[in-house]
Formats: sequence, structure tokens, C-alpha cells
Amino acid sequence: MLDTFYHEFGHGYRPQWHTDVVDLAGTYLETPRHALFVAVDGDEVVGTTAVRAQGPASPPHPAWLAERYSGGRTAQLFRVYVRSEHRRRGLARTLVDAAVRFIAETPGYEQIYLHTDTRVAGAEAFWRSVAVEVCDARDGDPDRNQTVHFEIPVPALAGSAESR
Repeated sequence: MLDTFYHEFGHGYRPQWHTDVVDLAGTYLETPRHALFVAVDGDEVVGTTAVRAQGPASPPHPAWLAERYSGGRTAQLFRVYVRSEHRRRGLARTLVDAAVRFIAETPGYEQIYLHTDTRVAGAEAFWRSVAVEVCDARDGDPDRNQTVHFEIPVPALAGSAESR
């Protein structure tokens, strides 16, 4: 994850945005309704996807968007990263599918929100293949995140408590 901040985003670790990364256990493993999914190749972590019970913050995101996804009913996908040399092998899709299944099986979630920086190669095309755009917030400034916000429907799982 830290490699992504430095090499993909070019801004490095920022405590105001990345505290979860220095406390993975506390944020994802010990917090109910949160989860962390990891892909490994031998001893190397090559991909991640995380789920947290929260929507986007305003600022930096639009206030109407933060309101739309407020409260514990929103599952937000975080830290969907695959090392560049491992891309185009289906890892991101596999990790996101696992996260979406976790969300569907976890009581209380009604929607899945995420945002991406379209400056990362392949990110926008990937999300458009699995999610629906909610807001294109790009401003064209190459020195700032070029953010697009998405939603993924929470699937109804056959045999789940809600479908009986």
C-alpha cells in the first residue's frame, strides 16, 4: 500500500488519509463489518482490497456525495491496489468480488461506494467494468487527484437470510 502512495500517486504517506495503513489490524481485522483482502505471490503481497463501514468525507469530496453515502449502511472499498507487474491477471476483479461478497453477507450494508484517481493507468476502465459512475469530479489539474466516484449494487445472495 505504501508503495502505491509513493510510486503510483507520487505523494507518499499522508497521515490525514492513510492512518489505516499503519494500523491494518485495528482498522480491518478487529473492527466489525470491516475487512482486508490480500493477494500474495510467494512471500510478496501483490494486491489488496479493503472494506470499511463509512462513506466519503467532505471535504475533499462534495458535500452532497458525503450526505448520500453517510452512515453505517455504506460499505466503502478502499486500498484496491495491484502491483503494476501483476496487473491484467484478474487479481483486482477477484479481490473486489471477494469484498462485494463479504459486503453482501454482512448485515446492514445497503450500498457500496468507491472513488478512484483516473491518473492511475487502467483504474478508470476497471471501475467502469464493475461499477456505475455517480460523479465525475475531475478538474483537469494534473497535479491533483482526478477523481471519479462510483457505486456497486449490493448483490442479493441466494440462500441469504434476507432472501428466505
